[in-house]
This record gives sequence, structure tokens and C-alpha cells, in this order.
Amino acid sequence: MIIDWRWLAALPLVALGWIGTLALVMRLGGEAPAALVMFPPDGFVSALPAGVSVVSAGPISVTLRGEASLVATLYALGAPLVLPAGLTLCLPQAG
Repeated sequence: MIIDWRWLAALPLVALGWIGTLALVMRLGGEAPAALVMFPPDGFVSALPAGVSVVSAGPISVTLRGEASLVATLYALGAPLVLPAGLTLCLPQAG
């Protein structure tokens, strides 16, 4: 069996494109039950306003629920990447 290495090289580009698309949709007003913040800066969770709750947290991410303007609030607090969470076939929410 011969593997076409061009296909393997394309996989990371497809993954980056998918993540970029999800981030853009969230930034432009897409709605999801929760938001996943990847690589939150130090002190990010402690700076969250009232009405935003932490659903789960890990070493490189935190999942949050909040009001309608949640994504704008997260970016204003310094979130580098906000992705949707809690949708069908999306990243699950704990709890």
C-alpha cells in the first residue's frame, strides 16, 4: 500500500481551518450553550464577571457559561481562542 504523503500533510491544515472556522463563528455571534477558552491567561478565571460560571477547567482550557455577550466578554478579558462547547457532536460539558 502506498501512502500519498500530501494527504497526510493536508490533515493539520484541515484541522487548523476547522478550528479557525469555529472561532470565527463564535466571534461573529454564533450561539452555543457554553464556550471553551483555550490557553486562558493567568488570572483569567478570577477576573470573570458575575453571571459567568465555570463548567469545567483543565490545564490548557476552561469551559464557561454565561449571558448572551459571553464571547465578547471573554475576548475582552484576554482569551486568545474561544470555541463553542456543549453543542451536539461538539466538546461535551462536564456537569
